[in-house]
Amino acid sequence: MGKKTCFGKIILCVLAFLIGSTVADLKLGFYEKSCPNAEKIVLAHVKKHIPNVPTLAAPLLRMTFHDCFVRGCDASVLLNDTSNNQAERNARPNLSLRGYDFIDEVKSLLEAECPGIVSCADIISLVARDSVVTTGGPYWKVPTGRRDGTISRASEALNNLPGANENFNALKTKFELKGLNIKDLVLLSGAHTIGITHCNTFTNRIYNFTGIGDQDPALDNDYAVNLRANKCKTPTDSTTIVEMDPSSSKNFDLSYYKLLVKRRGLFQSDATLITDSSSIAVINQLLKKSPLYFFAEFAKSMEKMGAIGVKIGTDGQIRKHCALVNR
Repeated sequence: MGKKTCFGKIILCVLAFLIGSTVADLKLGFYEKSCPNAEKIVLAHVKKHIPNVPTLAAPLLRMTFHDCFVRGCDASVLLNDTSNNQAERNARPNLSLRGYDFIDEVKSLLEAECPGIVSCADIISLVARDSVVTTGGPYWKVPTGRRDGTISRASEALNNLPGANENFNALKTKFELKGLNIKDLVLLSGAHTIGITHCNTFTNRIYNFTGIGDQDPALDNDYAVNLRANKCKTPTDSTTIVEMDPSSSKNFDLSYYKLLVKRRGLFQSDATLITDSSSIAVINQLLKKSPLYFFAEFAKSMEKMGAIGVKIGTDGQIRKHCALVNR
């Protein structure tokens, strides 16, 4: 075994240890004494509004990914630009994020109940879980006690967020740097079962994959033809919405993985999951099991991701407004 390989394994072990230690410092029911109704207030707001706009559940879930992969789960994705800094929310991968107003509404309710107690970072995690559950998806534990960060840089979002056009090795590396493994990559990608996107995020795959007007050979031809004819009718379409899982877009289920093995994943980052034997093995195992197994495994990966780089104790702050650092 080479020195580089050994060193890499040591780094991954350290990351796993740090994440495990963080989980121990977060706590289920962290606000039980300081703000006993906190989680009830979040859940009530979600139950009141998400059934009316169920398509918001996917963006709110996506927000946890985009927050946790940059500086950890510290709500840095919510911060506004300042006069001398472009924040994460205005980085190109985050321009399509939605749900900021919803998070602000929940924060206002909690500030009215118990000022300066509940972090925006915890709100993101709780809202995502409750929104998914409200639309019939899996439940996962959300230990709380995260504190909010004070730094948000667009450049860090560009460097850390997994991209829609990345290959398997690039995705694997970005996940490993966060203490997540191949199984987590496959499971967390399953969130696309309720996701939507716009044509311009993948039209290169159906119109001009290598720059000569060709189609990505990894994409099922019939599906590509259908997309060109009925959805993305021009290569420059940036407004038409396409469901990531068109056969079952409103249900949190295994349909996304069934599409993957038929070569019908929209993004290259979806398609690449069937190019590696390890990830294929995870997909095949999911398809052999019941949806409840997928729910349970997805929950485990969400719990792992929710502990990435969290700020606890006296680190960070509890922001009064999620878009602004306290002064």
